[in-house]
Amino acid sequence: MLAAFASWIRRGPLDKLKILYIQAQEGFGADAAIHAHLMRELPRDEFEVHVACPRARRGEKSQALLELEKIPDVRLHPVTFAPSVSRKSTVELLRTAAEGAAFPVDFARLRNDLARERFAVVHGSDRPRSGLYALGLARLAGAKSVVHVHVRWSNDYGLPSRLAVARADAVFSISRFVTDSIVATGKPAARVYTILNGIDVSRWDPDLDGSAVRRQWSIAPDALVLASVSRLFPGKGQRELLRALALVVREVSNVKLLVVGADESWIAFTAELRALALELGIAEHVIFTGPRSDIPAVMAAADVFTLPSFEEPFGLVYTEAMAMRRPVVALDNGGTPEVVEHGRTGLLSPAGDHHALAANILTLLKDPALRARMGAEGRARVLTRFSAERMARDAADAYRRIAGR
Repeated sequence: MLAAFASWIRRGPLDKLKILYIQAQEGFGADAAIHAHLMRELPRDEFEVHVACPRARRGEKSQALLELEKIPDVRLHPVTFAPSVSRKSTVELLRTAAEGAAFPVDFARLRNDLARERFAVVHGSDRPRSGLYALGLARLAGAKSVVHVHVRWSNDYGLPSRLAVARADAVFSISRFVTDSIVATGKPAARVYTILNGIDVSRWDPDLDGSAVRRQWSIAPDALVLASVSRLFPGKGQRELLRALALVVREVSNVKLLVVGADESWIAFTAELRALALELGIAEHVIFTGPRSDIPAVMAAADVFTLPSFEEPFGLVYTEAMAMRRPVVALDNGGTPEVVEHGRTGLLSPAGDHHALAANILTLLKDPALRARMGAEGRARVLTRFSAERMARDAADAYRRIAGR
């Protein structure tokens, strides 16, 4: 209490809380998008939002920098981060080492700026460079450190990431499932804040016409369409989905499955899935679209969304499907039950039981009224529980507590 009062006196009761986000990766994945929603939605009458991001290299701006530049009223701090050495050739390592020479200078300058301007919080992610950078910068600048964990946590992660989570003043978690996994590694529960993910609901129009997607793939207007959108690798459950589809087509023959997404870099999974579809005799029912940028249109073309992902830490794509008024078929594990309410916004089955998965798909394919009811409830649930605005309100409350407000 005395420390909080001293902080209040030093900063002044009306000072804005200065938050610095760390975006060390040049790409812009789902975790970066969540942080960008927070940057965009935090109330500017109370918070001053900054982000340290990769500077342009050889005149080229990174995807992350381009996306961050779109956020209104955010102060960008382009810096050089310590180079990543993962999966790089000798030539690439030499080039990144030369480009990373400015890292200590940029770090020291940013540390001085934060200390002088009395930043309250430095917010990084569970990525090694981001989390450790946030931890070190906050310690040296007299700010509080937050590490945002977007995955099921365990002691199997690398030392830099584990150190960042263990030593951070606070940890943000995307679901109770993830929170439990963090606490299980020894992090005090009082220092872990469950901030459920949220999406920009305005991007997901449930009245969007998906007929163009159907025409592109020569899908009949009266066909029933399943959509599955994710990166392609075994943990996302596409194998199990194909096995379930083989059971579904025995009862409902006019069904098509859109498998949307690209292989992870370490596995040629699409080829394996194509071979499995042939083996199961369902190749004519499965369309592999590859990655697409028009996911709302894909959702609009579908009757049911299904992704039997194993131990999904949250399942952001489920909220997107629900925002499009599509019922969800998934697994009853991980963070999924926190997003998809079984019997209300979708149907969940045990992991490893493709017969139960097929039964849930059939239940929805055979009952258009049930699909409509679950779709409407899913949209309402997203509006009240999984919006970016609600996520930012929860984060703002946590920042106030962390900063002693």
